[in-house]
Amino acid sequence: MSAPARERAAVRGRVVRTAHVSFRVAERAVVVCLALLAVVVGVGLVTLTTGDFELTVPEVVKALLGQGDGASDFIVLTLRLPRLVTGLLVGAALAVSGAILQSLSGNPLASPDIIGFVQGSATGAILVIVLADGSMVQIGAGAVVGGVATSAVVYVLAFKQGVQGFRLILIGIGVSFVMLSLNKYLITRASLSDAIAAQAWQVGGLNGRGWEHAQVVGAAAAVLLPLALYFGRRLALMEMGDSTAKGLGVDSERTRLALIAISVGLAAVATAAAGPVSFLALAAPQLARRLTGSSGAGLVPAALMGALLLTAGDLAVQRLFSPAQLPVGIATGALGGLYLIWLLAHEWRRGVAR
Repeated sequence: MSAPARERAAVRGRVVRTAHVSFRVAERAVVVCLALLAVVVGVGLVTLTTGDFELTVPEVVKALLGQGDGASDFIVLTLRLPRLVTGLLVGAALAVSGAILQSLSGNPLASPDIIGFVQGSATGAILVIVLADGSMVQIGAGAVVGGVATSAVVYVLAFKQGVQGFRLILIGIGVSFVMLSLNKYLITRASLSDAIAAQAWQVGGLNGRGWEHAQVVGAAAAVLLPLALYFGRRLALMEMGDSTAKGLGVDSERTRLALIAISVGLAAVATAAAGPVSFLALAAPQLARRLTGSSGAGLVPAALMGALLLTAGDLAVQRLFSPAQLPVGIATGALGGLYLIWLLAHEWRRGVAR
C-alpha cells in the first residue's frame, strides 16, 4: 500500500469531540469488536455448560456467583473455567503479539511462531523438562527465558542501521529452524518419560490447565496489553514509514524495540501457559484486519479474534473427539497450515499482478 493510501486508511472513521478531548472512532471496527465479543461470550457459555456433565446456564451463573451446589462449583470453577480463561488470555496474547510484528514488518508472514520466538520459548521449556525435571512453574519460567533470549539473538542479527521487516523475517526463520533442530536433539537425548512429556508439551494445548496458568498469563497480559495499546498510535504512524513517523515526533527505532519487547513478552508468557500453539498469531490478526477493513494493526479486534479462535478450537476438539482429550494445537496447526498455503498463494498472485 502506498503512503497516501495508508494515510487515507489511517483517518477513516468518525471524530468524537468532548469538552476536553477529541478522538476518532472507526465505526466498522467497533461493530466487528462487539460481534466478536458476543461470539466469544457464546462460546464461553457453551464451554461451561456442555461436556460429560451438562449444566444449565442458571446453574453456571450460580456457580460463578458462589451460590451453586458442590458438584456444579467443582465442574465450573475447578475444571472448565480455568481452562476457558487460560484459552481466552493465551489467544489474545498470541494474536496481539502477531499483530505487532506484522505491522512493524509490513509482512503478513511475520508472527512469533514463524520467526523463532515461540520455538525459542519451547527450547527453554524443554531444557527445564529434560535437564531439571522441573515443575510447571519452572517450565513456564524456562519458556519465558528461552523466548526472550531467542528474540534478542534475532534482533541483534537483524540489526543493521535499524531493523528492517524483511531482514527480521528471514533471520527469524533461520533461527526458528535452528531452535527446532535443537528441540528435537534434546528430546532424543532425554529419558523416555521426559521425552514423552516434552513432546506432549510441544504440541500446545489447554488440557489440564488450571488457575495457576491463568494467573500467570493474566498478570502478564494486565501489564503488556495496556502497553501495546499505548504504543498503538505510534505503531499506526510507523506503518507510514520511518521518515514520516520521525517527522511526526516518533523515535522509530526505540518504539520498534519497545514493541518487539512487548510482542516477545506476550508470546513467551502465552507459550509458557499453553505450549507452542501453532499459527494462531499468524492468522488471527489477518482475519481481524479483513473483517474491520483496516490497514492498521487493530490490536483490540486481533485480541478478540485470537481469543475466539483458540477457545472455539478447543471446544471443537473437546466435543468432536470426546472422550479423547486432543490438544487444541493439533487443530490450530492443521487449519493454520491451510491458511498459510492460501496466504502464500494470495501474496504470490498479488505480486504477479503488480
